[in-house]
Amino acid sequence: MDSLTASALFSPCAVGGLALPNRLVMGSMHTGLEDDPDAARLIAFYRERVLGGVGLIITGGYAPNLAGRLDAHGVVLGTAEDRARHRTITEAVHRDGGRIAAQILHAGRYGAHAAAVGASDLPSAITRRAPHPLSASEVEETLDDFAAAVGAAREGGYDGVEIMGSEGYLINQFLAPCTNTRTDAWGGDAPRRRRFAVEVVRRSRSAVGRDFPIIFRISLADLVEGGQTWDEVLALAAELEEAGVSAFNTGIGWHEARVPTVPTQVPRGTWLGYTAALKAAVGVPVCASNRINTVELAEQIVEEGTADLVSMARPYLADPQLPAKAAAGRAELINVCIGCNQACLDHAFVGEPVSCLVNPAAGHETTLVVHPASRPRSVAVVGGGPAGLAAAVTAASRGHDVTLFERTAHLGGQFRFAMRIPGKSDFADSLRYFEAQLREYGVTVRLHTEATREMVARFDEVIVATGVRPRLPELEGIDLPGVMTYADVLSGDADPGRRVAVVGAGGVGVDVCQWLTHEEGSRSEWLSRWGVAERSGSRGDLAPPVLPASPRREVTLLQRKTSPIGAGLAKTTGWAHRRVLQQFGVREVRGATYERISRDDGGLALDYRVDGRRERLSVDTVVLCTGQESVRDLLEPAGDPQWHVIGGADVAAELDAERAIAQGTAVALTV
Repeated sequence: MDSLTASALFSPCAVGGLALPNRLVMGSMHTGLEDDPDAARLIAFYRERVLGGVGLIITGGYAPNLAGRLDAHGVVLGTAEDRARHRTITEAVHRDGGRIAAQILHAGRYGAHAAAVGASDLPSAITRRAPHPLSASEVEETLDDFAAAVGAAREGGYDGVEIMGSEGYLINQFLAPCTNTRTDAWGGDAPRRRRFAVEVVRRSRSAVGRDFPIIFRISLADLVEGGQTWDEVLALAAELEEAGVSAFNTGIGWHEARVPTVPTQVPRGTWLGYTAALKAAVGVPVCASNRINTVELAEQIVEEGTADLVSMARPYLADPQLPAKAAAGRAELINVCIGCNQACLDHAFVGEPVSCLVNPAAGHETTLVVHPASRPRSVAVVGGGPAGLAAAVTAASRGHDVTLFERTAHLGGQFRFAMRIPGKSDFADSLRYFEAQLREYGVTVRLHTEATREMVARFDEVIVATGVRPRLPELEGIDLPGVMTYADVLSGDADPGRRVAVVGAGGVGVDVCQWLTHEEGSRSEWLSRWGVAERSGSRGDLAPPVLPASPRREVTLLQRKTSPIGAGLAKTTGWAHRRVLQQFGVREVRGATYERISRDDGGLALDYRVDGRRERLSVDTVVLCTGQESVRDLLEPAGDPQWHVIGGADVAAELDAERAIAQGTAVALTV
């Protein structure tokens, strides 16, 4: 990509009285650092993004009152003591030339604490606790608290605010009939359900005057039964604009929606049709959001007039230098967010600090610091999977002379398997990034090279990242033709038949089932399959899903455990992967005790027991997804205490790329 410095994406833009140098916004993320009394880590996190050239930072959500906190440890934006802490944050951002807006978020019934409130007393699928329904007087108090929080943000030095009216939080709960069963002035019909949101903006505008930017995060599609209709969304936008909104940021889906909105399986730019329709209906700037992870797409959005600004959140975890690299025409060096959720949203939803699978320094800017080596040394990295790539790039960036040995024809290791799974093609971007970084830092790459102890003995440091191989179970018949491992299948070395048994239902088994049953489809096919009726007039924009007429193969997925299949998958994405198995008709067998594989009428027979009952499954192919074992041949027979062993070579654990990349990075910082 050529330099974008003169492009639409890098042209200035005004939001209220705030001049932005470009159209790139770092969207709100609750990193887990917002509630830390010591703001040093949060300041360091923001500083990296400001120096990387982002036009505007939007903070994680701050509550306007105690009832609005996400959990019992949440911070309320408004106390004098807290305001002083915010001032240290905003002053630090401004010293580096940045601009920052505070997000005001009232959790409503999503609050994970006993004081949670709601428009009505209906519990959510997330907390499963009935909230206290706000009385009319409490509604008034809450409105005043919102206005006070916006005023406190201005006094705390913020350049603007974003009011969270999306994702199913309190304001959104007032807007939707499924969560607002009131019959008073704040519910009963659409105009009265809109009144709370409009009044939040009206009172906030009155508190801070005409020019202070107030961005409203508006839900364009609730994606829940009983959500708003598109006409109601447009009516809300018109009233909010009249009440004093400076700009709209776009939100898609509630946290409890049964449609994925941001994981990697969602096609890039899926929700932009909503954004374009909103922009056509309002007169203030509109910011695109949700499943935008490349500067190429961001540039297209602004250039084509789909939106005035582009909000990306997780991509700034992956690479804080994203704007600067794009502006310099070095997009190939951008560490692209792969939408995996593993180290970010999965951490956030269990109360852990947020980081990033492909950039473990995210959220750890004060500790994981790349510094020049005091004495450059020769470093051998053996293995070109995620752990080895991270180690090689990090070591070379510090000035070491690095040679990377890879026994196969390609770099990438297990990432090469992942990027073949439908909905995981973004993993290819990570591989392209690492390959570009290897070139940038002059790493010597030796493919088709099985490293030996003699070959690496001349190096000052040796990092062993030889990864894993599939573990084979002790099962009669696994050497028969037609029995293969997941590596055989995903590498393309083997061609499964029409009827397939997948043995092992961990993350690898689920991925293999997806590869076996379908290919990555179009945006319209994806929306239909998930039951999204875009701007159709239906409540929540939902419709009956249109499922595939027939999958590519008949697949049965078996596991030893009696627990639900996929129960151990990631918190924020596991449910969506399980739903895909259902969409493509994968038959699931739990509590299976495998007995043997044998020949059967030209195919294979898998004999197993469930609850003491013998079953036989006739198939063409059996795919083994029965775990991994570390590849440690280079360390045999006695190993070498001077060597660093990382990734799967250290611990074989369900292809844990998050741990592998973090470990590779950390080790390379010590050599």
